[in-house]
Amino acid sequence: MSQSEIISYEPATGAELWRGKIGDVDDAVGQAKRSWPAWAAQPLATRMELLRRFANEVRKDAEKLATIIARETGKPNWEAQAEVENVVARVEISIRAYAERSAQRKLDSALQGASAVRHKPHGVMAVLCPFNFPAHLPTGHIIPALIAGNAVVFKPSEKAPATAEALVQCFHRAGIPAGVVQLLIGGPDIGQALALHDGINGVLFTGSAHTGIAINRKLAARPDKIVTLEMGGNNPIVAWDTPLITDAAALIVQSAFTTAGQRCTAARRLIVKSALYDTLIGAVKDLADRVIVGAPFDEPTPFMGPVIDNAVADGLTESFLYLLSNGGRPIKHLVRPDDDKPFLSPAIIDVTGMKDRPDVELFGPILQVIRVDDFDQAIAEANATRFGLSASLIGGSPNDYNRFWANVRAGIVNWNRPTIGAPLAAPFGGIGISGNHRATGYYAADYCAYPVSSAEMEQPRALIGVGLKDA
Repeated sequence: MSQSEIISYEPATGAELWRGKIGDVDDAVGQAKRSWPAWAAQPLATRMELLRRFANEVRKDAEKLATIIARETGKPNWEAQAEVENVVARVEISIRAYAERSAQRKLDSALQGASAVRHKPHGVMAVLCPFNFPAHLPTGHIIPALIAGNAVVFKPSEKAPATAEALVQCFHRAGIPAGVVQLLIGGPDIGQALALHDGINGVLFTGSAHTGIAINRKLAARPDKIVTLEMGGNNPIVAWDTPLITDAAALIVQSAFTTAGQRCTAARRLIVKSALYDTLIGAVKDLADRVIVGAPFDEPTPFMGPVIDNAVADGLTESFLYLLSNGGRPIKHLVRPDDDKPFLSPAIIDVTGMKDRPDVELFGPILQVIRVDDFDQAIAEANATRFGLSASLIGGSPNDYNRFWANVRAGIVNWNRPTIGAPLAAPFGGIGISGNHRATGYYAADYCAYPVSSAEMEQPRALIGVGLKDA
């Protein structure tokens, strides 16, 4: 990678997929600022119709877009196709969410006139997103922002620019002006410059806690900028009393290893009741042993692909060795069949006896297991993290789930469902260092426009009844 361009490589093959010049932050923000007033002045119905046209463009390009996603991220083609379907579905859901959460309201008050609540867009929004869902995650910000009347400067991950380019082309073909949705190519330095630019009115960020906290710190003295942070998790999945061991194992494997563990909601820690341990862990290992790891278009179809690049694979290997050398007991080793490619097998390690377990997000296919004796201990272990994105209880009674829901600190709390795969029509976000309480998903409308309260009369009418001298 040179200083003047970004190159995207296919994780599964190492082949070059895309290259492009690094963008100019000032130019992108300047174009967005000039384009924004006309876009904001468009009727809401017009903006919604143009977003529906965008959905149609994505439908027409679905196969091509899914292929780019699969090649650029390494995820299986079936998963890339599902991501494209989610992008299309996001449009109608976002339109419905804006109508519900940002609707105009008017109340008549006789001689006091009327009071009204309407919503205004912020202006120019910076959208910064990671590589793992290079179409789904950015559109989760971009579509609601555009509906609300904002302009967008989109800085994708430097590891997924090809998908971003194809996505932005769909916006432009739909008739959304080029200045209103702009693609800004670059690395972390470009992302930082964009987030801190004086011409930006809001920062919509999805990514690592390290980067999100840095953005939050830099913007602490700028309360005028709306900032939404979704920053991953060290997510617990608690396995309790259940006779359905096969189903429980499937939910655990889905939670931990889908997308090669590269989901912010992936289960990182399996907390299991001691009496259930041998049976369940045996079933989880047996199922993980059957997981096919392969390139996106391999036959038979893989369950998961590689991690994003060799540097990430190296880091995950080092992390697994650290857990091993500090008291972890291997249940299923992390295996890397080819040192030149970032394919990793699913790995499972018991860290019950490990002191000072690191509270970090290991963004890959490593599941840590912790054995507990009672439900209070399970909840305490689930909460033993600075993060708070997703948590799931597998098994247990309705009373157990009520206790779990009430006491577990997370923005997503599930029962007998995976930690991953939150529905599009629900809010999405976490607490602690998983986010700053600006839930994305269905609640994205809340941070894309601000409410304006108005007291209104058609003619001036007023008098001062006390405190005046006689005329």
